[in-house]
Amino acid sequence: MIRKHALLASVTALALTAPAMAADPQLTIFDWAGFEVDGLFEEYVAKHGTTPTFALFGDDDEAFQKVASGFKVDAVHPCSQMVSKYRDAGLIEPWDTSRLTSLADIDPAFLDSPVFKDDKGLWFLPSYWGATAVAYNTKEVPAEDVSTLQIFVNPKYQGRTSMPDSSDDVWALAYLATGVTDWTDISEAQFQAAAAWLREAHQNVYAYWADPSEQTQQMASGAVLVSWSWNDGVALLQAEDYPVGFQREAKEGSSTFVCGFVNMKDGPGSEDKLYDFMNSWLRPEAAVALMDELGYGHSNVKGMALKSPEELERAGLGPVKAPTLPQVPNDPQLRERQLAEFEKIKAGF
Repeated sequence: MIRKHALLASVTALALTAPAMAADPQLTIFDWAGFEVDGLFEEYVAKHGTTPTFALFGDDDEAFQKVASGFKVDAVHPCSQMVSKYRDAGLIEPWDTSRLTSLADIDPAFLDSPVFKDDKGLWFLPSYWGATAVAYNTKEVPAEDVSTLQIFVNPKYQGRTSMPDSSDDVWALAYLATGVTDWTDISEAQFQAAAAWLREAHQNVYAYWADPSEQTQQMASGAVLVSWSWNDGVALLQAEDYPVGFQREAKEGSSTFVCGFVNMKDGPGSEDKLYDFMNSWLRPEAAVALMDELGYGHSNVKGMALKSPEELERAGLGPVKAPTLPQVPNDPQLRERQLAEFEKIKAGF
């Protein structure tokens, strides 16, 4: 069962990069708000009698800036396109693969990058994956309207759309909408076309949401009919019996992403407890808790096999017959340019 009321209330109250939630003082995890799901670290609690201490964030770039400025934690939970920034800044160290009990069960496709794994070691430990696609009110938005991503620039929905306050996700949308499915090789013309499309889409935006609970409240209130959404926002709305669809097969496509943990260099806590936490998170049974609570796919293939095809489809994790733009690591300079341009667009420039 989705922790609908608890998550909607607790996450909304959290400020971005909220202070640590005190528990075990010997392990601090810097994590996405809402991922304090009991089933993920059940074995850790059984062994140590308490949860890790969690510090929470809502945006990848904000989280990086905080640890780069000296905030001390033992591990961070970024998405894959951020890993090169952590490596380049010298903030992380490789994982000791001999201490990871479920590493062999991780989908190898999630490690297919020299940014994640090279001759120096394993720098990124994939934990979950999901999609960014079109969530919509099925009672008020016709299916033909969500057959294309141009719904975000359709004047019919002026003031009725929302997007995540996440540069990576909005640029994935803009590239898809302008015919690009690979952001590892972007030309100047493609960048400019996507930026122009985003400026047009901005005119329809009711709000840029900071976390899925804010997004779901906007949709549940009726203010927003169409949202560029992650899986967990849809899962929350489904749990509240809101008439929500998740369109991953617009003709231009949808986006996918993988997130995971990086091991902070000189973390202040216990390395033994860090590996206990990771082994609990990555065990097959944790996949059930993750999907039931947040609607995301787990990196452990044995864990994913515990769910039926019907359950995967309902969560928006089934196969799609449309283009996809994977949010894999891309040019760091391009990411910084996208971030700066997104800030201008939000400000109306």
